[in-house]
This record gives sequence, C-alpha cells and structure tokens, in this order.
Amino acid sequence: MHRQTFTQAQVKYRNETIPKLMALIKNFTKRNIREATIDDIQQIQFVRNSVTENTLSDPNLVSDKDCEEFLTKRGKGWVCEIDQKIVGFSIADLKENNIWALFLNPEFEKQGIGKILHDTMLDWYFQQTKKAVWLGTTPGTRAEIFYRKAGWKEIGTHGKDEIKFEMTFTDWTAQQQKNK
Repeated sequence: MHRQTFTQAQVKYRNETIPKLMALIKNFTKRNIREATIDDIQQIQFVRNSVTENTLSDPNLVSDKDCEEFLTKRGKGWVCEIDQKIVGFSIADLKENNIWALFLNPEFEKQGIGKILHDTMLDWYFQQTKKAVWLGTTPGTRAEIFYRKAGWKEIGTHGKDEIKFEMTFTDWTAQQQKNK
C-alpha cells in the first residue's frame, strides 16, 4: 500500500489556511448589506461603542436622536448584517457633505465589510451630488490607512487632532475605474 507523505507547508495549508478560507466564505455568504433604518439605531450604537480606535470620549456625545437625524433627514446609512446581527455601518451626511460614520465591530474587521459599506455609501453619495465629500479621522489608526488606500486625499486638519480627508467625484470615478 502506498502511503502519501505531505510537506510541512502542505500540512499547514490543510490545517490552517483552508479553515480560514472556509470561514471567510461562510461569512461572505451570510452577509447582508442594506439601507439602515431607525429600528437599527440600538445595534448601530452598540457597534459604534465597541470600536477600539476613534472611540468617543463620552458615548453620550452621539445620541439616538443624532443617529435618527442623520439616517432620515441629513443623509442615508447602510448596515452589514451577519445572522441578523449588525456588525458594521456607514452614514453619509448630504447637508454637510461629510461621512458621518463608518464603523465595524472589531470582531469583523479585515473581511472586506468596511470596503463594501464605504463603496456603497460613496456610490450613493455621488449619485446625489457631485460635491466633494470630507471626513475626519484620528492619525495613526487603521482608519487612516484604510482611507488612504481607498483614494482619499489629506487636505488638512479637523477639530482638535483629526486628519481631514476629501474625496472628489472625479477621484471617486477614477478610483472605481482603476478597481475594475
């Protein structure tokens, strides 16, 4: 009887890489990106307060009423659900031409969810207006790296210590063409 032998790399691939890939595939197939509603605010607040970077100094600084206003009057938001649980959200503010929020529960980072929420939000935003959109984020964070990779341009500072980024319609269109 012939016994097959495996190299260490093959064993590692079988024991480590394949299960990770299967978990990603499983999560991908269960993802649901949809428009946010006021019924989602409790879970949105949970995600917002679960982050480990760009944390609020006081969770009461962003009220449920604030969320409702941004979702229903000022702009629009999206959520990513996995097994009926919101794991990430994004909200664009048309009134101030601003990205008000893009946050993920830390357990669901590095799975492409942030990019999907980001792209969905910007596609919608630039269908509504061709005005440049801006956002602020803390320097030295994963969010800063994410926005730079997504094509945002640093244009100055915002508030006390945040970097101010901008995305123009022209830059967004070029970025989308580059990604095709």
